[in-house]
Amino acid sequence: MNIAQGILLALLTLPIAEIYLLIQIGGLVGFLPTLALLIGAASLGTYLLQTQGWSTWVKVQQSFARGELPADDLAKGAVIVAGGALLLLPGFLSDIAGLLCLFPPTQKLIIAYLLANRFGVRTVYPKTSDTGKSSTIEGEYRRED
Repeated sequence: MNIAQGILLALLTLPIAEIYLLIQIGGLVGFLPTLALLIGAASLGTYLLQTQGWSTWVKVQQSFARGELPADDLAKGAVIVAGGALLLLPGFLSDIAGLLCLFPPTQKLIIAYLLANRFGVRTVYPKTSDTGKSSTIEGEYRRED
């Protein structure tokens, strides 16, 4: 399955799954609590997007001011924006995915996965000598177009 087919499949199945889950949860807890959960998730997403996004933006600006390329901070910013957008969408599946993007431990895993599998960046820990000091940093770079 190529990327276009995956996106098409997601665009067709995710809304159906979201509606089904909304109906099931609405049947369990009622309309107003379900609506309150959705509004609360959207509010939380807006707040987290604003606070985490702003701090990441400041880190990016500081890195540029030092003359460094803020690749990690830019990747973190992209995951934060995706998480905030997912929380703003109505539905519980998108809310769970959005919270996973904004929760720092899972955020790091998502960034590591994206860098390793999508962009070909691998992190190799430095080899240490007998004194315990790092002497060599090894890494790999692979570009896939």
